[in-house]
Amino acid sequence: MPFSPITQRRIHKFVKTKRAYYSLWILLILYVISLFANFIANDQPLIVKYEGRLFFPVLRFYDGSNFGMEATDIPNYKKLRTGDAFQKNTGNWILFPPIPYGYNESIMELEGNPPTPPTVHNLLGTDDRGRDILTRLLYGYRISFSFALLITFASMTLGIIIGALQGYWGGLFDLSMQRLIEIFSALPFLYIVIIVGSSMGTSFGMLLIIFTIFNWVGISYYMRSEFLKLREIQFVEAAKALGIKDWKIMFRHILPNAMTPIITFLPFDLIGSFSSLSALDYLGFGLPAPTPSWGELMRQGMDNIFSYWLSLFPVIALFLVLLLIAFVGEGIRDAFDPKEYQKME
Repeated sequence: MPFSPITQRRIHKFVKTKRAYYSLWILLILYVISLFANFIANDQPLIVKYEGRLFFPVLRFYDGSNFGMEATDIPNYKKLRTGDAFQKNTGNWILFPPIPYGYNESIMELEGNPPTPPTVHNLLGTDDRGRDILTRLLYGYRISFSFALLITFASMTLGIIIGALQGYWGGLFDLSMQRLIEIFSALPFLYIVIIVGSSMGTSFGMLLIIFTIFNWVGISYYMRSEFLKLREIQFVEAAKALGIKDWKIMFRHILPNAMTPIITFLPFDLIGSFSSLSALDYLGFGLPAPTPSWGELMRQGMDNIFSYWLSLFPVIALFLVLLLIAFVGEGIRDAFDPKEYQKME
């Protein structure tokens, strides 16, 4: 589908903003890499050749009967590689990922007690349970960024629908919803998370629901104002005169003309969602252990104040990711600046 001339100019201006354009690509590349974290950092091998057969433990589970053990045994491939039964046949071999550690694996061969500082084998050191920090940062980025994306799109969808209904219908419905939103906005978010978490647990899905419930209010204000303005435009009056249904007018005719605040605020909502999850994990009200989390690593750094690597690397990673998202948001905001297109017209 070809873009309109204004949309093409906006895309061209965003691409010309090199800082935003490159930041977007860096974020996308890092996220794609994190999606394949199982093939990059894992204690499960990519391929195992044993007694002439090939196994792919990174893709599926194999019980111990496949490697000369009891069927109820769970294979430890690192011990299997050094075992006598495996070494007898020179045709047996194991290929591990580039970082051969799982996100919840306590490394037993450490020199000293955990947390241990960065070494050649553990580039960013280990945490207080002997787990590789680089591995946990990689998995934590995948979880946090996916969580932030889901929250952003879910809350924006909810905010768009409610704001559109308020702005299009107006009147008593608009006033009633505004009063309800004001009451709803006064609820203390952190207390709700603590209460719900203590009674129902803080799983990924539960936190997603809580964040979505509280995160839609901001965008609904902008959508309400856009729909209040656009519902008086002539093309809306013409659509009503033709008998087009209200929902089609709202979401097929008005919404495409009200996309500027949505696209402009999306990166900044993403920043808020990403940093909020890290803050909750730091306070201990976020995702349950042993889920990899940047906030949880920073909390370990506070408990082990002399182990600088526990807090330094997660803080740097969080700062850089939020900075890149802010650059993208800045570029989008400049590209969608309505004043420039008013001058061009």
